[in-house]
Amino acid sequence: MTWTIAVTAPDLAKPGLDVLAAAGCRVLFVTDNATDAELLALVQRERVDGILARHGVSGRVMQATDSLRCVSRHGAGYNSVDIATATARGIPVLVAAGVNAQSVAELTIGLLIAVARGIAGHDVNLRAGRWVKGPAGMQVGGKTMGIVGIGAVGKRVARAAIGLGLTVVAYDPYLNALPEGVERAGTLAELLPRADVLSLHCPLTVETEGMIGASQLAALPAGAIVLNAARGPVIDEDALVAALRSGHLLGAGLDTFRDEPPAADFPLLSLPNVVSTPHVGAHTGYANEAVSAVAAENLVRMLDGRPIDPALCVNREVLG
Repeated sequence: MTWTIAVTAPDLAKPGLDVLAAAGCRVLFVTDNATDAELLALVQRERVDGILARHGVSGRVMQATDSLRCVSRHGAGYNSVDIATATARGIPVLVAAGVNAQSVAELTIGLLIAVARGIAGHDVNLRAGRWVKGPAGMQVGGKTMGIVGIGAVGKRVARAAIGLGLTVVAYDPYLNALPEGVERAGTLAELLPRADVLSLHCPLTVETEGMIGASQLAALPAGAIVLNAARGPVIDEDALVAALRSGHLLGAGLDTFRDEPPAADFPLLSLPNVVSTPHVGAHTGYANEAVSAVAAENLVRMLDGRPIDPALCVNREVLG
């Protein structure tokens, strides 16, 4: 049977397209992903069997079609998909878990070094003809990194941090096994006072939204660094701005924000002790290609009725 697949972007990497072509799929692209208007019109006009979601899929889109049988995320995060509506309509939402984890972990370590050594500021000074060596940076070796969420990305960050000479302590209430050399913190409150570097790698859920607020930032040691390569809303951004301006934190390295893209006058972008990237943790050539293939394979397997690892399904109760 020929499946009709909607891709919520104007393109898809060749390995993903190859998977869909080999399965005989008809592939339709959404050229404007700023809103769901085009995707909504597409599912109303066409009998769409599956959505390969590079961007969000709203409940409004899912409610507008009776043919949709699966949503497959182009990545590990799923907060851009209306899971409640998908579950209510019996639509599995699949993720390409762990495929881009190495790329995200590498960016996290890059942000750590950039903040600790003031690399962005030194670059600006040199380009402006200023030979300024101060202030002294932080040596991360010998410090303690606290990781919140020790899944595929968190494990890789932990291994890299240990290699740099940091002690690593992790808090994750949902995982029992920790990488070798990583200590467990029983609670977030136990973790925070030890974390010279706080690195966030948890999904965005009702439980984690705003999890790091003013009191949590105040519990960090003076001069700590905060890294967020998870999802922006995990941190109360107003509280983070205040902690950075007060000098309590040395700095922050951020790849994600509550609003993406953030407004031009977004306060965090004006602070000299913040290094920011535009949600590019998974944006490497290898990760883009590998994730496209896995997301497409997940989608085709589900539509064909072939077995799929339940751990890849966010709302696995619909597999029943």
